[in-house]
Amino acid sequence: KKNKLKKTLHSIFKIRQKLNSNTEGMVGLDEPKKMTREDWRKKKELEEQRKLGNAPAEVDEEGKDINPHIPQYISSVPWYVDPSKRPTLKHQRPQTEEAPQYSAIGEWYKRGVQENEVATKYRKGGCENCGAMTHKKKDCLERPRKVGAKFTGRAIAADEHSQILLSLDYDGKRDRWNGYDPEEHQRIVEEYAKVDLAKRTLKAQKLQDELASGKLDQSVSREHDSEDEDEDKYADDIDMPGQNFDSKRRITVRNLRIREDTAKYLRNLDPNSAYYDPKTRAMRENPYSNTGMNDDEVGYAGDNFVRYSGDTITMAQTQMFAWEAYERGSEVHLQADPTKLELLHRSFKVKKEDFKEMQREGILEKYGGSEHLDAPPRELLLAQTEDYLEYSRHGAVLKGLEKAVARSKYEEDVLINNHTCIWGSYWKDGFWGFKCCHSMVKQSYCTGETGVQIVSKFIESYCTCCMHRDKMKEKKKKKKNKNKNKNKNKNKNKKHDSSSSDSEDEEKKKEKLKTALEAEDRRVKHVESMMQLDERKRPYSSLQEVKAPTEEEMEAFRIKRPRPDDPMASFLGQ
Repeated sequence: KKNKLKKTLHSIFKIRQKLNSNTEGMVGLDEPKKMTREDWRKKKELEEQRKLGNAPAEVDEEGKDINPHIPQYISSVPWYVDPSKRPTLKHQRPQTEEAPQYSAIGEWYKRGVQENEVATKYRKGGCENCGAMTHKKKDCLERPRKVGAKFTGRAIAADEHSQILLSLDYDGKRDRWNGYDPEEHQRIVEEYAKVDLAKRTLKAQKLQDELASGKLDQSVSREHDSEDEDEDKYADDIDMPGQNFDSKRRITVRNLRIREDTAKYLRNLDPNSAYYDPKTRAMRENPYSNTGMNDDEVGYAGDNFVRYSGDTITMAQTQMFAWEAYERGSEVHLQADPTKLELLHRSFKVKKEDFKEMQREGILEKYGGSEHLDAPPRELLLAQTEDYLEYSRHGAVLKGLEKAVARSKYEEDVLINNHTCIWGSYWKDGFWGFKCCHSMVKQSYCTGETGVQIVSKFIESYCTCCMHRDKMKEKKKKKKNKNKNKNKNKNKNKKHDSSSSDSEDEEKKKEKLKTALEAEDRRVKHVESMMQLDERKRPYSSLQEVKAPTEEEMEAFRIKRPRPDDPMASFLGQ
């Protein structure tokens, strides 16, 4: 009984110890005590004074001032975290111990191989192909050997560096300069420095040679020495003469227009008209070129019209002359002194023409042949030119310019529905069709050689049917001839009636010709009315003749056909 009592007392003591330890850890979890009304009022007054700046700001546990305008629920530490702590903002800042650790900006994979240690024998576990220990045979980047290093034990490759495991953040993964070696740029800088030094030494050597030969004076050499030798500042040299361009100050001129003006792209809404570049706001061609209006009748004829009309060309020629004169030592400028430049340009043109004329006269006096200059052009004399043209065996032009083919306003060489030939390239029995497949339906798809074979088979079968029909007709004619021989005696008595039948046939022919002439007049009027219509509004196959014409219709066509060489053609319609 005593032992049992001791065991129970011992277990009760242990339970009490555990309870005490748990209560000690949970002391900090007690809710804060409630403040009295007086303490609350003093606290509020202190906060108001701190906001007004009359009282010093509250300091946190790290010695930093807390902004008095920060609310209490942000600055105060929650009671369930640690109620004994003073107000602080540490719990609002990122916790360094919980922040992920990323690789530094200078850390990167090592390139190349280890050059300190080179193995001479194959090591177990290495690559069977090259012998390196840092990869296996399937990851080896060397050329596959006929006999691997595992069996030969020769030419063991060096081991690669053991690469570190990089942990990059969002910006580090997307850094385009990540892993860049600054020493690479230093090599480029050193190379350019060597080139610059070589240029300077060459320039100094050239000046010394000129001084030694006496071609250059001392004063000129001093001017060369005093100039800025930095060749990076080249903007002043390439600029227009008389105008200085500061490379540090960029001036952009925007191509603006008055808002009340009509936009260039609204002048002609046809998509096939002049092209409008929206980036530069330029329309170089004339937007009214397809409307039949002259350049003088429209208010805007394109940018090229302004560029190549009026005094623009002469202005450009004068500017070119100013640049050339400035390069030759004449101090002239188009904007600074236009009168002097114009007079100089005129005198230059007169002297140039005089020099050409004098040179021409000198050549004619020396060699003669002035009578050949007055002859008409060679093209008119011999009806030929010296334009070189080279053709292939198929007639295509290989070298030279082929004569331009006159094109109509209608669409030409338009291939539809996979056809290789145009509509109308094939004609058969009064029908138009496609030559590639012998199809007579305009909107049909091309069947190629199979279509040609099918059409030829159909024509052959049709021809056999026609031959059979002709044979049957011949048999019937023979029977009729037999019957005619029997009735010859009867027809002898009716010979006097033949003259009357001939006169009746002539009257019938005249009536048929009259109707054919009237039909021809109607057909010509119909064709004229159809040709006046737009081809898009014209009915389908409106000008297509299906049936073969009769003799009367052919005679009416010959009678009604106008001939341009007929002197009475103008009186036919009256």
